[in-house]
Amino acid sequence: MMQKVDRILQELQISKVSLAKYLGVSRQMVYNYLEMGDIDLWPKEKKLKFFDLLNIKSSSELDKITINTDYIIEVEAKLNQIINADTNEGLSDFKGFNKKEQEIFTDIMQLLKEKLTDERDKNTINTIRYLYHFLQSMETVKELEYILAYISKATGFTSPMEFVYDNEQQFIFESIMYSAMTLYYNGGASKTKVAETHKRFIQEIEQKKEEKLSRTQELNSAKVQALKELGYIEINEANAKEVLEKIAEIQSRRVG
Repeated sequence: MMQKVDRILQELQISKVSLAKYLGVSRQMVYNYLEMGDIDLWPKEKKLKFFDLLNIKSSSELDKITINTDYIIEVEAKLNQIINADTNEGLSDFKGFNKKEQEIFTDIMQLLKEKLTDERDKNTINTIRYLYHFLQSMETVKELEYILAYISKATGFTSPMEFVYDNEQQFIFESIMYSAMTLYYNGGASKTKVAETHKRFIQEIEQKKEEKLSRTQELNSAKVQALKELGYIEINEANAKEVLEKIAEIQSRRVG
């Protein structure tokens, strides 16, 4: 049955990207759908939307489809109407970006929406939470860019010889990453063997937390002292500049 669907898509010249946008799913999800043995295994909402595009009521009518000029025009009109409506709605918040940037943003939002809708479980929520933390950390940890590039290359989306960041550093990082992933996949690193390394990993994180807490406490102490010396009760828009300058002064006294 899926061979019939593939043939119809080819004759109608409907790309996987266009179909994905029409169905409101990612391109990868379309590939997953097409790999199923039976279109009736698709999620009901997506299946009915696809049937509506082809102007049929059920999978049994696939053989009855006659593809001619009028039919192609009819399907294209439906396809473009939905895609344009969804695109305009999705791009309303990205008017300052060019078309390619807008498409990337909307694809990301669509994929996140899809995952939260179709796979809403504890693991999915935690994964998106980690992704949020990942994005928050990119400004301070440049190697996170290299991780993204490595994954893009390893999964076939990007050429392995593409280096958009620091060429030498990215090359070194990817080589180390490949060695680590090879060791992991080949079973060369058991939990017992890496236990000591993970222990050091935990110790380093705890140390960073303590340092951050110490800096926070020091800053709070300086803030309290600054407010006291200036005779204020709290920081507000009117006195913020003066209080911050006083905090900097107090901290410089302690350094001296």
